[in-house]
Amino acid sequence: MFLFLKHLSRTVHEEQQIENEYNRLASSFKTIPNGDRRRIGEPRHENDDGREACVSFTVWRKSLLTDCNGFTVIDSRGDIVYRVDSYGGRPREVVLMDRAGKSVLTLRRLKKLLARLDDWLVYEGEAGDDDGPSYKSGKRSRKKPICCVRRRVGVLRAASGAIAYVCRATPAKAREYVIEGSYANRSCKVLEASSRDVVAEIKRKEASLGGGSFGTEVFVLVVRPGFDCSFAMALVLLLDQMFS
Repeated sequence: MFLFLKHLSRTVHEEQQIENEYNRLASSFKTIPNGDRRRIGEPRHENDDGREACVSFTVWRKSLLTDCNGFTVIDSRGDIVYRVDSYGGRPREVVLMDRAGKSVLTLRRLKKLLARLDDWLVYEGEAGDDDGPSYKSGKRSRKKPICCVRRRVGVLRAASGAIAYVCRATPAKAREYVIEGSYANRSCKVLEASSRDVVAEIKRKEASLGGGSFGTEVFVLVVRPGFDCSFAMALVLLLDQMFS
């Protein structure tokens, strides 16, 4: 009985440390104070050898709006750079916004007879409504997607390590990127399909107190030089839809 109480006390203490770290992280969020701040991810700092360094974001799987699901993304300076506010459990559409609420990318489930549930199209900005006229202009949207992202299915998935593919939004649908790893464990890599170079990575975030981690609710997105930061965050959102 004594050992059980001792273990329980230790567990409560560790959970309190994590909770304190959560509160510290939340209190560090701030918006960019003026409009002439540098763009997200720029400038990238250089390493000692003169090469561009990676950009790192802290991703919080929580909306700052009450009674709303979503994400809040901050950079290394503590500035909110991206946000997602969603009211549905499995929405047909997810919008990645900047700190001011402007649409950066729109992610939409592919609606075709033979399309799988986890086939998604990615659009720049607002995608409009494919089913009818837009409520803003009254005209049918003709915006074309920039790519298609689909979850890999089949018995060979575990052996190959691939969990999703990013394909061109053309009839050929050539693969441009491959996502490998485990989103459930917050351990994924986005690789260029031809060169196998890593362009982005999802990692667990380690807590500064007690040496623990935040689990799956707070994690790190690392973006390599040359890869678009907003598109990397869009891939995180799609993985969350596919595997959560």
